Amino acid sequence: MKKAFSIFTLLLVTLVALACSSAPDNAVLEDERWVTYAGDSGPGKGKNIVLISGDEEYRSEEALPMLAQILAENFGFTATVLFATDSVTGEIDANEQCHIPGLSNLETADLMVISTRFRELPAEAMQYVDAYLKAGKPVVGLRTATHAFHYSRNPDDPYAMYGFLSNVPGWEGGFGKVVLGETWVAHHGIHGEEGTRAVPADGADSPILNGVSDIWVPTDVYTVGDLAGSTVLLLGKSTSGMTADAPHNDEKEALPIAWTRQYQVPGGQEGKAFTTTMGASIDFINEDLRRLFVNACLWAVGLDNEIPERANVDYVTPYAPTMFGFDSFVKGKRPHDYKIPGK
Repeated sequence: MKKAFSIFTLLLVTLVALACSSAPDNAVLEDERWVTYAGDSGPGKGKNIVLISGDEEYRSEEALPMLAQILAENFGFTATVLFATDSVTGEIDANEQCHIPGLSNLETADLMVISTRFRELPAEAMQYVDAYLKAGKPVVGLRTATHAFHYSRNPDDPYAMYGFLSNVPGWEGGFGKVVLGETWVAHHGIHGEEGTRAVPADGADSPILNGVSDIWVPTDVYTVGDLAGSTVLLLGKSTSGMTADAPHNDEKEALPIAWTRQYQVPGGQEGKAFTTTMGASIDFINEDLRRLFVNACLWAVGLDNEIPERANVDYVTPYAPTMFGFDSFVKGKRPHDYKIPGK
């Protein structure tokens, strides 16, 4: 019985691994596998941003189209949003760990925004991420980007060093640690019971903080360890409740929730990164968090001097995010459903 079970398990793992390495899109038109918003005017005109969604819990498939619309309509960037999708139907599937079409758009990107969680993308997709980072191009990471990848099915994958548990020399902690400065550690706040109140870090002085004064979000503070070489901009205080007026839990230390750093992957050039451990779709109801994100994007592409005192981050289309939670993504949606009507 044990032998039979082992053979069955091995077969199942093999089939899943094959599914991750071969994900055809024959049934889906290429221009419907992602969505692009073209910027007309603004400081970002002529620059391309690729925003990569794909997480099971925090609804990045909702947040990134909204943020991309703001970047395009209000600041002139051309912004392309990628999604985890079913390779046959083309529908957005936040639980799909192996299939995010369109990563070839990184070849012409000036900025990569990443909001994925535990993805195990095949080599033909990861090659674009790898090339982008080796070129030292800028990165903005949101929430679960600290543990963006996880190679559990195939630890011998050529890009397994990107996994958050990596022990490969020079890649300890994977993408999160090497590029963003931290990998997944733990929840510091009580998940689903405590929110996060942002306060400026001592001495924080960056145009990324222009117009940012009032951030409270319902996601909890992540545990963050040593951020040597990073510049911490905001600290997060846990709030004893899930509303903006909840009192701080002063028994818990305030930990970094937004920072910048220089990164360099092995064999690559030096680049810069901004990270925030906030970033669920419902978090972005907060206007100043949207402003922090837009400011960070302008900073990342070298437009520091174009960051306004109070950036316009009004929604372009109506935004009604889903509360974070596993398997709570809206079923049946496709990337082109996020197009701006009439465009």
